[in-house]
Amino acid sequence: MTIKKFEVNPLCENCYVVSAETAKQADGSIRREAAIIDCGCSDEYEWEEIKKYIEDEGLQVKHLLNTHLHFDHIWGNSFVYRDLGLRPEACYEDLNIYEHMDEQIRSVVGVGIPHPPLPPLGTSLLDGSEITFGQTTMKVITTPGHSRGSICFYAEAEGVLFSGDTLFCGSCGRTDLEGGSYHDIIISLQKLITLPDSTQVLCGHGPTTTIEREKRYNPYLRG
Repeated sequence: MTIKKFEVNPLCENCYVVSAETAKQADGSIRREAAIIDCGCSDEYEWEEIKKYIEDEGLQVKHLLNTHLHFDHIWGNSFVYRDLGLRPEACYEDLNIYEHMDEQIRSVVGVGIPHPPLPPLGTSLLDGSEITFGQTTMKVITTPGHSRGSICFYAEAEGVLFSGDTLFCGSCGRTDLEGGSYHDIIISLQKLITLPDSTQVLCGHGPTTTIEREKRYNPYLRG
């Protein structure tokens, strides 16, 4: 599995393009399929950089995934839908904030920000749902707290967790936005630390970490 990170938009959100080889086809060829996680591009320039990477690597993108539906993680969904025809796959517990994006933006930044129309949602992701591309399978772990519909994507065979805004290096996501709950996020964090210590955690903002490091140093996971 190959992971490429792009830091996008003024909130420095991490967008990931994750790719993996398919099994050998009948004609002997091998393709690389991919998933885009949290495409938060706020403009065409950021999207063009990601699209160029996809084209240069010859990737066939199979999934557009969202760990949750806050605006800084979904701004680029319209570009992906326009150019690749993919609808975002997410937990529908966040449907209300997705359908009222302008209100969400004003509540966070204080003013409205123009954005392209958002595409309709695609597959509703539930706890235990599986996403496959190439020979990689990622499982959905529901982790409410930062929002009602927050989820993580866990690639067990590769030992990688895409944690969105649930777990950060040394911290966790804020819970004072619509649908947030400090009680719920603490329960969700306790669920995540049952994963193997060696699990690499790729966060929605900031640097990569590991479950072992967070169990040792993260104040929300101690005591």
